[in-house]
Amino acid sequence: MNNIFRFRSFMRTPMFWFSQPIHKLIRNIGVSAHIDSGKTTFSERVLYYGGRIHEIHEVKGADSAGATMDFMELEKEKGITIQSAATHLKWKGHQVNLIDTPGHVDFTIEVERALRVLDGGVLLICGVAGVQPQTLTVHKQMSRYKVPRIIFINKLDRMGANPWSAIQSIRKRLSLTVAAVQIPIGSDQTFNGLVDLIKMKAYYFEGLKGEDVKETEIPERYLEEAKEKRQELIETLGSIDPEIEDLYLNEQPISEDKLKQSIRKNCQDHKFYPVFMGSAYKNKGVQLALDGVVDYLPAPEEKKNYGFQISLDQKEEKKIEFKTDTKLPFVGYAFKLEENKFGQLTYVRVYQGKLKKGDYVYNMKTKKRVKVARMAKMHANQMEEINDVEAGDIFAVFGVDCSSGDTLVYGDMSYQVLCSSMFVPQPVMSLSIKPTKKEFSARFQKALSKFQREDPTFNVDMDKESEEIIISGMGELHLQIYAERMRREFEIDVQLGQPTVNYRETITQKQQFDYLHKKQTGGAGQYAKVIGYMEPLQLEEGQFSNQFENHVIGTSIPNEYITAVEKGFYESVDKGPLTGYPVVNVRFVLEGGETHVVDSSSNAFMTATKYAFAQTFRQAVPEILEPVMAVEIMVPAPSYQQCMVGIAKRRGSVTNTESRGDMFVLNADVPLSQMFGYATELRGFTSGQGEFSLEYKRHDPVPPNEIETIIAKFKKQKRGQ
Repeated sequence: MNNIFRFRSFMRTPMFWFSQPIHKLIRNIGVSAHIDSGKTTFSERVLYYGGRIHEIHEVKGADSAGATMDFMELEKEKGITIQSAATHLKWKGHQVNLIDTPGHVDFTIEVERALRVLDGGVLLICGVAGVQPQTLTVHKQMSRYKVPRIIFINKLDRMGANPWSAIQSIRKRLSLTVAAVQIPIGSDQTFNGLVDLIKMKAYYFEGLKGEDVKETEIPERYLEEAKEKRQELIETLGSIDPEIEDLYLNEQPISEDKLKQSIRKNCQDHKFYPVFMGSAYKNKGVQLALDGVVDYLPAPEEKKNYGFQISLDQKEEKKIEFKTDTKLPFVGYAFKLEENKFGQLTYVRVYQGKLKKGDYVYNMKTKKRVKVARMAKMHANQMEEINDVEAGDIFAVFGVDCSSGDTLVYGDMSYQVLCSSMFVPQPVMSLSIKPTKKEFSARFQKALSKFQREDPTFNVDMDKESEEIIISGMGELHLQIYAERMRREFEIDVQLGQPTVNYRETITQKQQFDYLHKKQTGGAGQYAKVIGYMEPLQLEEGQFSNQFENHVIGTSIPNEYITAVEKGFYESVDKGPLTGYPVVNVRFVLEGGETHVVDSSSNAFMTATKYAFAQTFRQAVPEILEPVMAVEIMVPAPSYQQCMVGIAKRRGSVTNTESRGDMFVLNADVPLSQMFGYATELRGFTSGQGEFSLEYKRHDPVPPNEIETIIAKFKKQKRGQ
């Protein structure tokens, strides 16, 4: 039955696809959601129904094979996605390039770089929990890159699942205009099919793995609800689409094609998001969602992608739109790196032109020209070699020296363009790390270098006082995973220190400075005077920067000394005077100064700036900032009081509470420093039934009673105790 249905569905698709340009038949999509919402399970079904795999394996399955897209041993063991994985399949005459992304906030860069290059997305929502903390993060990321999406409400087979409650949470918490294009047949354990509100047909998913899609008339008992929800769909579209509104007000029939055209247009204009439903684990609804990907999400040429054209003298840049035209010069964006036994594998999104094996590409960052010797399409960790690729596609290339975020162009330096960059969040947690044996040192450094190239949110620094190596990342799990990868991939046993929070220092008031640095050492002395002021730099929440401004009038300070002052300022903000953590959001304005004919030098002005900075910083009412996390905790209803008391003790600020069936859900903003050890506490008072998730939200001032503790700890470390 399934083969017949697929064949008939295929035949109903426009036959002109054979003569269509390839990029019109491509859909580049990502699957994103809060952790444990079923992304990888959904992706596994997509691969199976698309004929890409012939057996379905589960996340942490009994057969120990694990899902196709979770190919790392760590992913199989822990049952979570750690890094994004790419694959491709055919669906009704279209090529679908799919990237399965992690749900855990610690691996948010994987979602960030995937969405940077994708044209559309599938946002999964749990039918029981609705919108969760990481759903909000993914929504912000999709909005940042203007990614159209369809929404799939998953897990409708679970007890307590309620798609209409989930839709309300989407409207309330994400502020999106949405409406269902389906209604479920049955609920919880009796969920066994869907009604399509556009075709007004019922669909059942039969066969061993739901592969046989059976189309029937709508059962009588669901007919009234289907009409009501179709009316709601039309009214929602009518509120944003004048054509649908006119037909509705004039009581004229609205055809299936007209509804699909309206959904497609408004979905791509970010005005409307269709809601699909199902249960990926129970093999229900995934094929219809795939139809939605083809019907409503854009082809590469339908999503605008911009870059910058650079003048040959590198002094000017002009914003340009990339065209999916194979006759134009090749432009590709390297968005993800992997290193394996064959060397560096680079994932590239093609925005313009075409590329053949043996062609040369020019790296706009390294200014190097390199030959493309091997090209491949990826299927998780398997490679399928190809000879060419065209605009709109995603592929992988071997042997090209580049980093994540580099722009690759065809041939030589004659075509100077840059793709727009992706957002890289700042690390929020640090650990000291060292190999347990000295003979591991060379491999240890190689591992650190590899991980830094792969992951822009993984930072490595050397503490100058203690000479400890410090790794920083997005959370405890993020850093522990890299330590475990060192053990497995490089056979290095490492020792991790206690987690430390990435505090920041800043000032709260404007303060003038007039500092003279004067020193006589026997030979040439040092003389430099700097005059100006420091003030807080106002930026959006969660953003950090520092700014140097030269307001010197006349020649009281020569230009070469102004450059030294600027350098001295930026070196000063690397380590704050109070705690050694970086200084952020400070504007340093140089207004004047004095020089000496013999004793002034760049070094003297740099030194004067550092002393002036340290002195003025303490006078400008400084404060220490700490990372605050958005935390969502779900506990059995009887445990809610202990949950609230525990969060209050950790300096948490409750932002929302609600009941979901027999579970109590609490949302709070809690300092990261207070969340260490919470997992053990939560397991204890809920008998293992509680769960929580957290993500970085902002940096807030540390309470006065905590400041002295942080400063004392810094001074102790500085003394080497």
